[in-house]
Order: sequence, then structure tokens, then C-alpha cells
Amino acid sequence: MTILKIFHVNAFASHAFSGNPAAVVPLDFWLSDSLMQQIAAQNNSSETAFFIKTADGFHVRWFTPAVEVNLCGHATLASAYVIFEVLGFSGKTITFDSKSGPLYVSRSSGEFFLNFPAVVSEEIQILEGVELALGSTPTKILKAGDDVLLIFEDEETVANLKPDFALLSTINARGIIVSSISTSYDFVCRFFGPKVGVNEGPVTGSAFTKLIPYWAGVIGKTEMNACQISKRRGDVSCQLLGDRVLIGGRANLYLQGEISFR
Repeated sequence: MTILKIFHVNAFASHAFSGNPAAVVPLDFWLSDSLMQQIAAQNNSSETAFFIKTADGFHVRWFTPAVEVNLCGHATLASAYVIFEVLGFSGKTITFDSKSGPLYVSRSSGEFFLNFPAVVSEEIQILEGVELALGSTPTKILKAGDDVLLIFEDEETVANLKPDFALLSTINARGIIVSSISTSYDFVCRFFGPKVGVNEGPVTGSAFTKLIPYWAGVIGKTEMNACQISKRRGDVSCQLLGDRVLIGGRANLYLQGEISFR
């Protein structure tokens, strides 16, 4: 029988039952892709992160209940929480190798900071089906790496969107990021990813690799505060550092235990 430790961590969470929950499974060696996918499906969290120790740091992979993805911010933050707080990592910065290249996570005053590559968005004129799927017309449509970024007039519009997830899943993108300027924050956002098995992400760290460069250019600030206004909500501190971004948030441990299978 195989027995593995598992942790459920709320990332980008200032208190219990907020932020984005992720499952974290530390490994001594990689399991098969199919087995990791089965574990992620059984966990049924928006993401399950698996990591192994390497000579230079750690190697991390992420699985939704449906597919493996190339980047996940909140599950990386959750993994860093486990490495720092549970496994007792004593260094200042964790280096993760990943399918998206090297990722770095540091810790300061109880907050964790993801250092990820910035993704610059490119405006496009039309995206077939998006208005019907969201029930509202964006003021701007941008291609943002493997996502689509839609800008809306105000926070109320973003908060009140009621997507048709079946229609959204037909759009050729990993996910749909919706965002607007805010009176309480520099900007707010939501993230929809039905194509990868996550209808709405509570707080989606990878989306901020696109949001931070965009809003820095619009607002004219390199340091910003944002909120992902999902049902669970999560506050995110944002900083643009040239071709990289800092994505900051707190985390807390919800549960820890073991999983077993033959």
C-alpha cells in the first residue's frame, strides 16, 4: 500500500474559509501522470500540487480535476506554505522548477510573494461567443498568453456576471479573466476556467501574471492592491518588476492527513 501525506491550504487567504484552497502532496519521486491525475480528481480541489526535492530546490507540477496545467499561482503559494511552515525550510527563497520555467517564492511578515514571469497582453477586436456567454459586453478584449482578458466598465458589472459555462468552455483559451478598475482597490477581477475543469477560480495567482502588467500600464503604478471578487474572495498585493511580477498573499492550513491506495 502507498501512503502519502496531503495538506489542504487556503492560499491568498487572510482568514479561515477564504482565499483559494489547494491540495498539496509532497513526493519522494514522481508518480505516473495518470496516478497524479486520479489523485487530483479524487481531491476535487481546483488544483492539486505535487512537488519533489531537487538539488537546486523543488520541482512542482499542478493538476486540476481534469487536466495538468502549465502554471498555477495559488497552488504554488500553498506548496511554499507547506515547505516553509510544515517542512521547516530555512532559506529565504524557494526555487521551483516548472513547465513555466523557474518560479520563486519568498516570505516576509507572514505574507508569501510569488515571483513569476510577466505576460504582456495584446488587444484583439473580436472573440466569437464571449458576449453571449457572459451576458455583457466588455470595453476591451485582450489575448493574454493562454488566457483571454476582458476589461469591463466597472466593478459592479464584473461582480454581477453570470456566465454560461458551457458556452465559455467552447472559447479557445485556458481561461477567461474579467477585470475592472475599482474604488476600494486598484482593480478587481474574476477567473473562469470551465475548459480546465474549474468553472470559477476563487483566487487565481496565474491570472495576475497578466493582470499586473496590464493595469500597471493603465493606472501608471508598479505597486497595486487587488481583489478577486469570487464568492470566497481574496486580497492580492501586486508589483511589476520589469519582465516579472510579484504576487503577494497570506495562507493558512485547513487540514493535513494521509492518502492511501494500492
